[in-house]
Amino acid sequence: MKTVYTTGEAAKICKVSQQTIIRCFDSGQLKGFRVPGSRFRRIPREALFRFMKDNGIPTDALESGRRRILIVDDDQAVVDLVAEVLSTDGRFEHKAVNNGFGAGMLAKEYHPDLIILDVMLPDINGQAVCELIRRDPSISDIKIICISGMVEEDKIAELKTSGADDFLHKPLDIDELIARICRHLDMETSPNA
Repeated sequence: MKTVYTTGEAAKICKVSQQTIIRCFDSGQLKGFRVPGSRFRRIPREALFRFMKDNGIPTDALESGRRRILIVDDDQAVVDLVAEVLSTDGRFEHKAVNNGFGAGMLAKEYHPDLIILDVMLPDINGQAVCELIRRDPSISDIKIICISGMVEEDKIAELKTSGADDFLHKPLDIDELIARICRHLDMETSPNA
């Protein structure tokens, strides 16, 4: 479990903007320290917990310490496989949905740290989902890994232009998927590291 957070991580946990966290830090409301020789601020877990309690912010995101993943795929076998791997890992919690409309709704409601997004959905393509998420400031910070078994190399660049952070081909290499999730969420690749 993390013991020290960046202002960006603290903002995501508290569901406020990073500027709000920085203002609270600079005014002394939120205790922490600066990284020597830089402008970077760091917030110890106990200080963040106290700040959240004092300001009536639900502490469940901090207490679980688990990263939220939204799986969006209409292939139930893929959903089951990814869900099982995430559950076994212990560092993640997840929700799944099988269409683009549901993905948009859950992205706002659940605010995952990362979305695993199938490009070929029954109701809307993954590129449109990426664009919708990137246009909404309240959820534009969510990382997106697109997956597909039927996308040509030139389409991958289009997906990235639309807001995808990464792309993996199906059938999925689960170890590679976990490694990419960890890289995009600044986590250690191994749960025991």
